[in-house]
Amino acid sequence: MRIIISTLLLLLITNISAQEIDIELFQNGFSSPVDLQNAGDDRLFVAEQGGRIKILQPDGTINIDLYLNISSLVSSGGEQGLLGLAFHPDYSNNGYFYINYTKTNGDTRISRFSVDPTNPDISLTGSELTIIEYAQPFSNHNGGGIAFGADGFLYIATGDGGNGGDPGNRSQNTTILLGKLLRIDIDNTSTGRNYSIPTDNPFAGSPLDAEEIWAYGLRNPWRFSFDSLNQDLWIGDVGQQNVEEIDRAGSTEAGLNYGWRCYEGSDPFNTGGCPPMQNLTFPIAEYSSNSSTSNCSITGGYVYRGDNYPTMEGLYFFADVCSGLIGTVDALGDLTEHGSFNGSWVSFGVDINEELYIVGIGGSIFRVIDTAIIGTSEFDTPLSIVMTPNPARENLYILSENNQISSISIADIKGSLLLKEDNLLSASINFDVSSLNQGFYIVKIDLENGKSTIKKLVIK
Repeated sequence: MRIIISTLLLLLITNISAQEIDIELFQNGFSSPVDLQNAGDDRLFVAEQGGRIKILQPDGTINIDLYLNISSLVSSGGEQGLLGLAFHPDYSNNGYFYINYTKTNGDTRISRFSVDPTNPDISLTGSELTIIEYAQPFSNHNGGGIAFGADGFLYIATGDGGNGGDPGNRSQNTTILLGKLLRIDIDNTSTGRNYSIPTDNPFAGSPLDAEEIWAYGLRNPWRFSFDSLNQDLWIGDVGQQNVEEIDRAGSTEAGLNYGWRCYEGSDPFNTGGCPPMQNLTFPIAEYSSNSSTSNCSITGGYVYRGDNYPTMEGLYFFADVCSGLIGTVDALGDLTEHGSFNGSWVSFGVDINEELYIVGIGGSIFRVIDTAIIGTSEFDTPLSIVMTPNPARENLYILSENNQISSISIADIKGSLLLKEDNLLSASINFDVSSLNQGFYIVKIDLENGKSTIKKLVIK
């Protein structure tokens, strides 16, 4: 489950945090860009919704010649268009790349194209090979993301087929491809198909279920990615009306059911005929998009694994299309909102060095940066604080390896202060938490040198 940090608590965290997320313009002038990928070199490839792919050079210049133009094949506008791009893991040798787009009749097609063998900056005319197609009953909720896992297989986010509330209960129906994350082997073919089914897919060999399914119970997983360090799968799944959800799974966790239409995030939505809760996988984090907020639709991103900003290491980045919010989720599921950045964010991307970019549908590509200045006193002595056990029941042991603890305070997720001890001046503290009810809490630990840290606490 997740922690939703209240406005009061966010102000507290902002005051003690060394991390200051910001963005800086890299290039603009694109027409409705929706995806950004690298092909294993220093170029960036920008996919535009209308059916074009342009090359963005590392110095910020845009190639005059289009890498790909399939605008005549695409139904563009709303949630339709050229939606996703992925390069084959062996692109440097075979020149294959894959796109996800809605055809002129609104149905989805995943195709393979080839680079021109005489010019690495353009695709080969007439090289399209259709991999898979499936019908879309409505114009919205097409998913769109495609990506290769470290296993070499192609993953495809499909969306539940649209309208609202999944009227056809498609996400829970494992006989069809909608509302799913698919996983196929595009390096091998089977009878009548330009792909085959990996033998460890959860429904491989099933006479009834769709063998392509890797995970299901998704509403509109517009963007997903793999953590390059451990290959964890992260999905940003767009909510119906109140909850935007972030899902995480290990690379080998097959057949997970993320719960839509039964649940919107962790909130019940339409639970009639649904499996037991224990059979579902709930979000690692979520945030509100109800009518009292300016949020509306999550854009999933990446776990930062670049070298330029050490304080961003290991954080999963996401954004919101309507509010301009950019946020992060850490490995424990703690979600931090870093503020609104005045953009309609529709995608993230990484370059060959795994530095992070964010894409605005208005036509601009930005770098995501951390403006904290390394070398100031705040970084002279790293905070090394151990808090155990967690989950706790009666006592909490807190140890500071670098400095004495001056005070400890515990607040609930609404920001209400529940326990506080001052003037401790000790490197190790046994803190009585037996008065706290079962649930999630925030622990603020102040050190004698004026530094502080925030940790999540679970009471059993």
